[in-house]
Parts: sequence; C-alpha cells; structure tokens
Amino acid sequence: MNVIVDHPVIVLVFSLLLLWLSAFLGARFSTRRGKISDEARDDFAVVQAATLTLLGLIIGFSFSMAVSRYDQRKAYEEEEANAIGTEYSRADLLPAADGEKVRALLIRYTNQRVLFYTVRDANRLETISLDTARLQTDLWSAVRAPVLAQPTPIAALVVSGMNDVLNSDGYTEAAWRNRIPLGAWVLMFVVAILCNVLVGYGKRTPGGKGGILVVWPLVVSISFALIADVDSPRVGVIKVAPQNLLILERSLKPQ
Repeated sequence: MNVIVDHPVIVLVFSLLLLWLSAFLGARFSTRRGKISDEARDDFAVVQAATLTLLGLIIGFSFSMAVSRYDQRKAYEEEEANAIGTEYSRADLLPAADGEKVRALLIRYTNQRVLFYTVRDANRLETISLDTARLQTDLWSAVRAPVLAQPTPIAALVVSGMNDVLNSDGYTEAAWRNRIPLGAWVLMFVVAILCNVLVGYGKRTPGGKGGILVVWPLVVSISFALIADVDSPRVGVIKVAPQNLLILERSLKPQ
C-alpha cells in the first residue's frame, strides 16, 4: 500500500480500476436481484446519501491533512534558508580565517540543501545525505575551535546560529517523513468501494453500463490522486521548491 500512495499516477489508475469494478459489480447485482420496491428505494437513498457524505468528509479531511503537511514543509524550507543566511552574517564575528572557513562551508552546505529538495534519484539522495552529514560535522568543528579559544558572549551568538542551522535540517527531514497515515488511506478506499457499489446498485443499468459508473469512480480517483500528489514530497507535480534556498545560494558569494 505504501508503494501505491507514494506515486499519484499509480493511485489514479489503481483507484479508478478498483472503484469502477465496484460500481460494475453493484450494477450487476442489482440487475440480477430485480426491481427495488418504493419503500426499499427510500431506505436505499438514505443509506446511499449518508455513505456518500461520509466519503466526502473523509476526502476533505485527508486533503486538509495533506495540505497542512505541505505547508509545514514549505515553512521549514524558509526557516532553513533564514538560519543559514543569519549564520553566514554572524561568521564575521569570528577571527578572519575562521570566519572565511565557516562562510565557505556554509556555501557548500547550501548547495547540498538545494539538491535535497530538487534531486529525485534515491542513490543520489543517499550520497547527498552523507555529504550533508559531513558538512554539518565540519561546520560545528569550524565554530567550536575559535569559540572555545575565546568564549565571549559574541562568540555564543555564532554557536547559537550554527545550532539553528543544524537543527533546521532535522526539522525538515522530520516534516518530509510526516505523511498521511496508512490507516486513513485504507479507510478512504474502503468507504469509496462501498459508495461505488451503492452507486452501481442504484443505477441498475444492464451489464453495469452507464456514464455514472465511469464518471463517479473517475471523480473519486482524481481526488485520491490529488491528495497523494500533495502528500508526496518527491513524486508528482506539486512539490516544495527551494525558492528561498535558491535565492540564498545566489546571494552567498565567496570572499
């Protein structure tokens, strides 16, 4: 299931086939059973309306969850760029040689953070992660030595800024792993299947034919694909662009 929801196109195709088949089976069962009485038809309409309403609420709630996580990833990208830019400026508080070293490392670190947002290949991402970890160690060592040599309140600002830079990476990683729970996806699919069975059963078209048996599964499938797209950080059309980091990357110049 995780493999499916990680790819919006697969979600669209899989859900469309599954939901259309559900509507088709509902229509076939209705044809074999025969005409529904007027009293049963009223009860059926109530159940169908309630189920469709529940599906709409679940889709809306899931979409809200995906959007909130997307906004969180965007916010952390902005915070990360601000932290790096602030520390780049505070590097002037260090001795000239140490400050130059810190600035050079921050430029390389910014390049790696941009790659984290733009690269999609799993092997390259693993390499980027290792390079980022080494740069974080080098950055901490670069500010640790001069601060220990001259432990002043001004030097503490440099340490605090570097701590923000390193922490922002962890916050970003956590936000990218924060996805819609698998249980919510299972619930959406189960309710959607039941809804399409009811739609097909209420249609009562011979052989399960009829425009509604295609349109309704298609609409629900597109909704599922949109949710998966927003919720998937690296796959799909809607992705978090490192706009702030790119602006910062262009503004940081080696001295």
